Amino acid sequence: MAPDKLPPALADNPRLDRWIRFAERDVIIATGKVELGQGVLTALVQIAAEELDVAPARIAMVSGDTDQGPNEGYTAGSQSVEASGGAIRLVAAEARAWLTRVAADRLGVAPADLMVEDGIFSRAGRPTNLDYWSLAGEVDWTRGASGVAAVKPARDYRLVGQSLPRVDLAAKVLGAPFIQDIAEPGMLFGWVMRPPRRGARLVSFDPAKLGRLGDGVVCHRDGDVLAVTAGDARHLGLARDILRAHAVWTDGVAVPDNAGSPDWLMAQAVQDRVIETGTVQEGVGAPISATFSRPFLAHGSIGLSCGLARFEHGRLTVLSHSQGVFPLRGAIARAFGLAPADVSVIHRQGAGCYGHNGADDAAADAAFLALRHPGRLVRVEWTRDDELGFSPVGAAMAVRLEASLDAAGRPAAWITEIWSPPHAARPGGYGNVNLQVAEALPDPPAAGPAADVPDAAGGGGIRNAAIPYGVPGQRIIHHLITAQPVRASSLRTLGAFANVFAIEGFLDELAEAAGRDPVAYRLELLADPRARAVVEAAATASGWQEKAEAGTGRAKGIGFSRYKNRAAYCAVVAEVEVGEAVRLTGIWSAVDAGLVINPDGVRNQIEGGILQGASWTLKEQVRFAEGANASRTWDDYPILRFSEVPPVAIELLNVTADRPLGVGEASQGPVAAAIGNAVARALGSRIRHLPLSRERIMASLLAD
Repeated sequence: MAPDKLPPALADNPRLDRWIRFAERDVIIATGKVELGQGVLTALVQIAAEELDVAPARIAMVSGDTDQGPNEGYTAGSQSVEASGGAIRLVAAEARAWLTRVAADRLGVAPADLMVEDGIFSRAGRPTNLDYWSLAGEVDWTRGASGVAAVKPARDYRLVGQSLPRVDLAAKVLGAPFIQDIAEPGMLFGWVMRPPRRGARLVSFDPAKLGRLGDGVVCHRDGDVLAVTAGDARHLGLARDILRAHAVWTDGVAVPDNAGSPDWLMAQAVQDRVIETGTVQEGVGAPISATFSRPFLAHGSIGLSCGLARFEHGRLTVLSHSQGVFPLRGAIARAFGLAPADVSVIHRQGAGCYGHNGADDAAADAAFLALRHPGRLVRVEWTRDDELGFSPVGAAMAVRLEASLDAAGRPAAWITEIWSPPHAARPGGYGNVNLQVAEALPDPPAAGPAADVPDAAGGGGIRNAAIPYGVPGQRIIHHLITAQPVRASSLRTLGAFANVFAIEGFLDELAEAAGRDPVAYRLELLADPRARAVVEAAATASGWQEKAEAGTGRAKGIGFSRYKNRAAYCAVVAEVEVGEAVRLTGIWSAVDAGLVINPDGVRNQIEGGILQGASWTLKEQVRFAEGANASRTWDDYPILRFSEVPPVAIELLNVTADRPLGVGEASQGPVAAAIGNAVARALGSRIRHLPLSRERIMASLLAD
């Protein structure tokens, strides 16, 4: 395989020793992807062990370490198994081929004459006294990967396709593996105050007000950065209260109370572009149109963002639960005027973030303070107010759809208009630092222009805007909001959640206009057999009935998408009871994730996405008041409770396909659409704006 044909992860990190090493009787596999609770490290262990023919227990994973592993950017986009797994599979195959060649040369036989079991070579069923570890020193591991070694055919898999136990769960149940658990004697506790509004300036704070807390409490100010360190958590809490009470701020950008509403989104300054496929034709009937929306959404991480850092001997070492340790390293180095080579960022597991939450900012806070306390480990853990009030939020979106039907009741034209701020403001992304503490420094790094995720990477606001259904032509008009006061960034699925909710809800409206059953209508318009299969399987599993009486208060709805139109296929049927609020009574999902490495892991990802998507759909919305985020407690930002979780059934299709398809973000959009469509059938009227709250349900009932 030519270097330009290698998978991107391997082409960017071609040296074998960045991926694989042999130590004692173990195989060390390094990956740039990190464990966020999605089970990715277990799947990567299975891939490596399968290709090397060693026991999974021999695989030791190094994950998210800028000193020891490959740079694979962010753990994002449902690409970990596809990208990192694909690279590890080729590296493991190449390592096995080199070691087999060395063993064959030693024995004077052909490589094909040798068998390997758990890393030990045999010939004609007899031991050779050779193994990977005794021969590893004879291979030049600094060479670049060639990609020419033959990988195993799927028919020979013994580990791939099995639900092996998660490699990270034992420590989580029996130990203390999370970043919040790290401590050492003499550690400092730190906190960086956030301005009440973005861009606010610090007018004054008298450090003497901290005097009664003793010499162990130290105030730090640099420009508009106001921070404090203490020798224990209690004194830090007292100091934090004093800073909040006595720091004086001015100016800043006020957020209007209606930020995130469709009217507000459509009134912002935008950059427009048009994407067209086919030819948008005139339909037989009058155009049908509808506008859907979702508000700004918080990550709502139950575990608080945390970062630790130490500056010693001219090197800064940062521990973080960031999704991108290499981009974070670059952003921290640039923010504080350091050489990237003098900064190490190492991943430690925290609460699942599934996007750009406060993890990177907490790490940068710790780095800022560590530089002022050389030799000391500094720990920063956010408060709940910090977490909900100052983490980046998922972008609000408005989606206007228009279609006209031909004589057969099928869409003859389809136009989609999307209003959305960028979904990409991660640290280090697109040349920007994007760290809150850096923005408040006296000479902050220059910010680049607003930019969304490129289409080649799946797009941001337009993700899943191209419909999977057969129409003569589509026109997508993307209104990118270039300047807005809310700090929005990546949240799981990016624009796909709103786009799928809108498209699938609108499709139900078109089915009703055409006099078709929603499932049958989708099958009429879907040509892809894999798409049809998941829709049929989900409908069958749920006991779908075509003739469901509208307005009965209980109904089922369906939603479908193929994430990014190239990852996993997912169909979801949701059953609801609607009174003053929506109660979920059952959810059925069918998924085609291609080659499944760990079935239990895939089911966990789909079920987790379903519950997260249901929470977004029914409850979640960031609200604003007095110019700032007002959703800063769980009372102000409710999420789905365990008591509200319905039975969830998941069916996996096509599990022995030729390659894996990304699955981590496949189910959020379809479950939102399924719930929205079920609520519309149950009420006999549609609610197009999320969340489907008690207020909106009551308004719909009163309108009837």
